[in-house]
Amino acid sequence: MHRIRTHLLLPLLLATLPAQALDLAIIGGRVIDPETHADKVLNVGVQDGRIVALTTDSLEADRVINAQGRVVAPGFIDIHSHTPTPFGIRLNILDGITTALDTEAGAYPVYEYGDAIKDNALVNFGASIGHFAARIQVIEGKYQPYFFHKDTFAGMSSAAFEQPATDEEIEEIRQHLNQGIAQGGLGIGLLLDYMRDAVTDKELRMIFEVAADHDVPVFTHVRRNLPGDPSGLIEILGLAKSTGAAVFICHITHNAMGSVGDWLDTIDQARADGVRVTTETLSYLAGGTSISADVFRKRDWQAIFDITYEDVQWVATGEWLTEETWDYYAKHEASGAVNHHYVKEPWLHTALRWPDMMISTDALPAFTHEQFSNPNIAGTFSLVLGRYVREQGILTLSDALSRMSLKQAQWLEPFAPAFKRKGRIQLGMDADIVIFDADTVAATADYGKPYDAPTGIHWVIVNGQVAVVDGTIQTSIAAGKRLTTLAD
Repeated sequence: MHRIRTHLLLPLLLATLPAQALDLAIIGGRVIDPETHADKVLNVGVQDGRIVALTTDSLEADRVINAQGRVVAPGFIDIHSHTPTPFGIRLNILDGITTALDTEAGAYPVYEYGDAIKDNALVNFGASIGHFAARIQVIEGKYQPYFFHKDTFAGMSSAAFEQPATDEEIEEIRQHLNQGIAQGGLGIGLLLDYMRDAVTDKELRMIFEVAADHDVPVFTHVRRNLPGDPSGLIEILGLAKSTGAAVFICHITHNAMGSVGDWLDTIDQARADGVRVTTETLSYLAGGTSISADVFRKRDWQAIFDITYEDVQWVATGEWLTEETWDYYAKHEASGAVNHHYVKEPWLHTALRWPDMMISTDALPAFTHEQFSNPNIAGTFSLVLGRYVREQGILTLSDALSRMSLKQAQWLEPFAPAFKRKGRIQLGMDADIVIFDADTVAATADYGKPYDAPTGIHWVIVNGQVAVVDGTIQTSIAAGKRLTTLAD
């Protein structure tokens, strides 16, 4: 046991500390809180999973981390991920992620999300209500609560993704969405572009009405059209305005493409008109999704993305495709995924500079080291800190941390009270903390080597438990919790 005796001065320490030693003290780090804009060298005390001390005085603790020369920041909140697997979460936490959520797709029943990690969760996890999964139950009569569940995998060319619902089926889907909200789903996940011909105007309005009735957000991948066409965005903003539902536009850069500035202006105008709307971007430039997605099977994807076969990789192997190999995989491995390289870095710069932009991974499922995914899963946040903060100066460090933690918490907290304690280094907040070297932090994962761990991220703390030490996961620690809209 390490003990550092102290006299604590109340002008700097505004919490009542227990008489015994704290569980954890983080000493001498550069503490950055993106909400208060605090940026100073402080000692941080943790007790029972919460931050209880922020002071320049010494602290007495059972465990001490010397963070001199390091940044102490809120753990990163990944608001859009698809990899609740033991392997995927291990990659996530090394990138500083302390909370991983699937909001775009979601799950139904919601409690089935994270089934593979729930008994050994390295990070906090949660999901929206999966409209797609409710649709599978109603239209196909199958129980497929998530993309992958036990030994089953959902495809994107089944009746649930293709077939319009009858009036009776729409009402049945409504009841499932209501049930998902009662289970604590973090809003409604709507894969609209993946079922663009199946979801009628009536069903789409129903989804927004349910969200408005329960005051939870809709997270959606808008209907994609030719490059820059904003009609999919305008459709969703119109529904949000007319119903009063809050709406989250997934990965705007990858949908708006070169018109991202115009799309953000449209969102700003909608906000001025009273619409509750926000959005996110990825830090890696390729898109990643199933080869059986609607856009690839039924539309002119080469015109939509302004690319051709040679710009696409087969995720599982990293190989660059040809028309011949594309046709083979589309026919024989329709559940497989592709990375299609079409986003330009200036588009990302525009997105990152938008004041309320969030950053997420949109990580594809990852199961083993031998089976590739995309590098988003291992390097999204370290890439921002290394490339777009330190090297290019697109963001200040505090702004970047805000886009990786605070803004996600602020968006979710009106719907899910647990997030009022996330994304901040303040007294009483959950001790979800990442400690990194601002001078060396960098992503090393890339396409073809997607699982390489970042450099410069030294400690990761989840709910007060030290889960990563000097870049090594502590396998005995599993402090992550399931997060829902229900009171915690």
